[in-house]
Parts: sequence; structure tokens; C-alpha cells
Amino acid sequence: MHPALRALAATLPENAILTGEAAKAQAYTPWGTLGAPLAILRPATTDQVAACLRIASAHALPITPWGGKTGLVAGTYADGIVALSLERMNAIESIDPDAATLTAEAGCILATACAAAEARNLLLPLDLGARGSATIGGLISTNAGGNRVLRFGMMRDMVLGLETVLADGTIVSAMKPLIKNNTGYDLKQLFIGSEGTLGIVTRAVLRLRPLPASQLTALLAVDSFQKLPKLLRRLEAEFAGTLSAFEVMWPEFYHLVTTPPALGTPILPHGANFYVLTEAMGAHPDPDRARFESVLAACLEDGLAQDAVIAKSQAETRRLWALRDDVAQLARNAPVVHFDVSLPIAGMESYLATIRARLTARWPDHTLVVFGHLGDGNLHVIVGVGDESARHAVEQIIYEALPNGSVSAEHGIGLLKREWLPLSRSAPELAVMRAMKSALDPQNILNRGKVLA
Repeated sequence: MHPALRALAATLPENAILTGEAAKAQAYTPWGTLGAPLAILRPATTDQVAACLRIASAHALPITPWGGKTGLVAGTYADGIVALSLERMNAIESIDPDAATLTAEAGCILATACAAAEARNLLLPLDLGARGSATIGGLISTNAGGNRVLRFGMMRDMVLGLETVLADGTIVSAMKPLIKNNTGYDLKQLFIGSEGTLGIVTRAVLRLRPLPASQLTALLAVDSFQKLPKLLRRLEAEFAGTLSAFEVMWPEFYHLVTTPPALGTPILPHGANFYVLTEAMGAHPDPDRARFESVLAACLEDGLAQDAVIAKSQAETRRLWALRDDVAQLARNAPVVHFDVSLPIAGMESYLATIRARLTARWPDHTLVVFGHLGDGNLHVIVGVGDESARHAVEQIIYEALPNGSVSAEHGIGLLKREWLPLSRSAPELAVMRAMKSALDPQNILNRGKVLA
């Protein structure tokens, strides 16, 4: 046994360390294996996390933090090293309805936190497909986005306070529940989006919002890309700040999620060029619905949309969102490569035409499925060429065609996008990032090899 593991076994409670087959059995995700970890540490308190890192630091033992293991960039890959799971640190510590804050441990599941907030008539606005397994710590570490960024921002916009453990076991607690705290460097921002490479998030104070009294959802058919930004800005203006989602599905994606073996069925007929799932959340149900219906009717009359269906119940709302969330259908084109890019809306149509042409020239029978959070410039691009060994060549086509964009809109860098990071970050930016890593983790034990080479 590794000397560090003996020290950890003597420090942590019984059953807090998994090794061998027990550890390997936990190293799985819906998207693939995380390797064969040397061990999995399962601390139950911040002090235990700190003890783990002090021992790891003393032995120069690499540690990879685990949240819900739902990432798509191999950011939690832990083959031959030690994983530290926050699964036991899953409590909601408090909800303050007057301050509109929720304090939770890092292992708390997003859906659990959202339900607890709603029980107090409050809203934790982060929403994404992995809501039932993604954890608060993982979402903070990757600065998750999701379906409501258009209105509420990324995860960093919801974090008021943060507790983090550094590589040497130092606990940095900045848990003040303040919206305004202009007292020098905002240290929590160092760790939000750093993918566990600078410290391990253990607790957080999150900003809540009033629970909307109305949730109005519609699916629209649009016949040209040029109309999409016009429709988006029209809805933003007419809904007076209540527009919370503007999701666009290209026809290939809509076909996948509305044909067998998918459970979904076509809510609008096949044949449209684009399908827009839009949502507004307000405070006055009857006037909100009247305005929602009136605005969409005007959009149809003005030709910004060609058809529309408005959800009339929560069941119908869930049915509409189930189409957008049914990303499991992408596996029907397996093997596929998932991309998560962002770029200005004005450049999207030409970008997609470029990559489609380049893919066709090399793999005439390729599949290209596109959907995304168009309101915030984020596209999910899924490519299948029938050859897993062609991944790098596909990546080169997708990333090198990006016009002033980002190779990662919300999924992070991990291992899979590390090579391509210089396309989105300048040499001076990368130098600053490396200096931060060296200062906070001089032995490079935290999530070694992720984000930065």
C-alpha cells in the first residue's frame, strides 16, 4: 500500500476509503470510464478534506476531486491516482428567506438544492440536463451554464460565498453572504471555473431569487437563421426582462428526439429549419399568459415564426423541455464527438456551413447534430464520422474554424480540450494561469494534467 494511503486510512473514518475493485466500480459516468483509481477518498467534513490534502501534499500524491461525474471533458479522469469524492458532504445547511441565500455543502445535488429553495418559495435558477446528479461543488468548479444563462447568468453569478481547501490543506473560508463586498481581490472567483486545479470547493453560499408565479413555455418553428436573432431580441423587449430561455434545435436534433426509440413525439411537424424552445418566468399568471400569447401571435403575424405551440399545463411544459433534455438520443449516431463552443450569433450560420463543408469533404456520410443556448451564444455540436480514431481530425475542423469564439462555452477544458486552449486564450493569459497554478499548488497535486499541460 502507498504510504500516503496508510496515513489516510489512519486519519479518515472507517469505510471512508475505497480501493481495488470497490474503487474501480465507482469510476464510471454515462459518457465513459474514469480509469482505475488507486483509491477513492470519501471525507464527510471540510476538516477531513483538509487532512486528506495535507497528507497528499506531504507525499506529493495527486488528487482528483469528484462531484457528480457528469462532465464531458474528462475533468475527473483518475486512472492510477487518488480521487476525492464529495458525495458524503451533501447537506443543505441553511436557507435564509430574508437574504434569499442557500448554504450547502459541495456534494449537494442540484435538484435537491432547487427543491429545497422552492419549498421556501425561492428559486435557485441554475437548470441543466444533469440536474439530478450534478453537484454544487462540481457546478462551481466548472462554472456551469445551462438553460437560463440568458436571464440569470452562469454559476459564478449565483455564488456569494465559498469555502475552499488548498493543496496544502489550508482552508480558505469566504462564506460571507454579501452581494457587495469590494474588499480587495475576490478570492472565490479564482476557484469558480478552475476545475479543481487550484483548490477543492467544500461549501458555498448561493444567491436565490423569488420563485416565479408563472412559467410560460412555447415551441416555435422558424424558417431562416436570420430570423432567430430578430425573434430573440423581440421576445427580450416584449417580455420586459422575464425571458429566461431561448433554446434552438436544428432539424437533425429535433428528428432524433421525436422519433423512435425516443419517447418524444413531434409537437410541431417535421420540416422546419429551426425549432425554438422559449420560456418566460413572471409574477402575475393571468396577465403574463395574456402577454405571452399576444407577443407570440404578433411574431407569427410578422413572419418571425411560422408555427407555435404554447404549453397549457405543467405536464405540457415538461413534455416540451423533455425534448431539449433528451441528449441520450445522440448516441444513436455513435461513435460521436461532443463539442461545446460559443461564438457571436452573427457568425454562427457561416461557421456551421464551413464545418459542414469540411466534414463532408472528408467524411461524406458524417452526421452533424446542432442545438444550443443561442441566446447566450452557446452551441452544442455533435459529430459522428464512424471512426473513433478520427477524433483529433474532427476536433481540428471544429475548433480551427471558430471565428473569435471559445472552444468551451460551459463544459470546461479538462483533459480533452487542453490541446486547443491556446485557440481561445492568449500567451499572456496562459502565463498568468500557470503562475496562479504554481502559486497555489506548487507540487501540482490538484487535478494534475487538467486544463493546463
